[in-house]
Amino acid sequence: MAKEYKVNFINASYRRFYEKHKEEILNAITSCLERGDFIMREDLDRFEKNLADYTGAKYAVGVNSGTDALMLSHEVLGIGRGDEVICVSHTFIAPFQETVHVGGTPILIDIKEDDCVMDVSQIEPAITEKTKAILPVHLSGVVCDMKEILRIAQKHNLKVIEDACQALGSKQDGKMAGTFGDTGCFSFISPKLLGCYGDAGAVVTNNKDIYEKLLLLRNHWNITQNALLGVQLPHPEIMGWGHNTRLDNIQAAVLNVKIKYIDWIINRRKEIAEKYLVAFKDLPMGLPSRRDGETWQEFIVRPQNREDFRDYMQNEAGVELLIRDTTPNHKLKGLGLDHFNLPVTEKLATEQARLPIYPELTDEEVNHVIESVKKFYST
Repeated sequence: MAKEYKVNFINASYRRFYEKHKEEILNAITSCLERGDFIMREDLDRFEKNLADYTGAKYAVGVNSGTDALMLSHEVLGIGRGDEVICVSHTFIAPFQETVHVGGTPILIDIKEDDCVMDVSQIEPAITEKTKAILPVHLSGVVCDMKEILRIAQKHNLKVIEDACQALGSKQDGKMAGTFGDTGCFSFISPKLLGCYGDAGAVVTNNKDIYEKLLLLRNHWNITQNALLGVQLPHPEIMGWGHNTRLDNIQAAVLNVKIKYIDWIINRRKEIAEKYLVAFKDLPMGLPSRRDGETWQEFIVRPQNREDFRDYMQNEAGVELLIRDTTPNHKLKGLGLDHFNLPVTEKLATEQARLPIYPELTDEEVNHVIESVKKFYST
């Protein structure tokens, strides 16, 4: 049986959003059941339009997960055996895992300590004749320096795949994360800022040829079923191998409900983050920061004596934390990546912890988290 916390890390978010919007959510699901609409139907079509409109991308393609969005992005851009893709280790493993799955080689570079995303000064020294793409990861809502990444990509004729799975709604220079590169990848798994009730993801692009090929790749290279969504693709002269990675229509229906509240979700997370920042500013604890337009998927702190901090917060204060990636991805045994020297990545793996920041937290719960952190340092 799971331990009960006064403030849990994320689970209450799912339950509270559902309770508040139960009628709307159940109506959306029931409508799918009554219509018999489960695969490649109007709810998916509507969500793709909603996502494209929200991000400002020309096209959006719903898929089964953020991981599959990354996989299809590699394939649609022609990345394959022997190709190198520049990425970071300080992320969930999916981005460069998919490089490996298409037969490519991940080239991992370090991050900057101030914002914890790709150190763009390390990109060009990592480029070789085998380099095919750059894969920046916009971690926890922080957007990588896309102006410099695009400059380098254009100079060296490289593709750009944006991992924006944790950055829906983040902007840089007025443009949404995920819309700078050849493709942008999003995840809508439950804990994400816009999360459904299972797995879901999407790829956005401004390139029509990429869009049409993604439609084929996600659905067994099947032309007929795309016509169910009103998309009549030209019959390809040469067939290719595809996948079964469609975004489930019921999950799309749920996402169509939730995306209506995206501004509230983003603003409430920002409100909680700002309360934390003010309350913790004088404590001996590393704090995150955001530039204008960036969202808060997570609130990641660097406390002194992380393990003592975790034990106090969870066992004494009843506040559930998330501590993950204590061993950096490139140091995991069996992956063959331990030759990369990434000192900042390795340092942060020993220091970081995540505090609850979901928008359904009550003010009382936020205050309890704040007082608990202060009490830890006062003792």
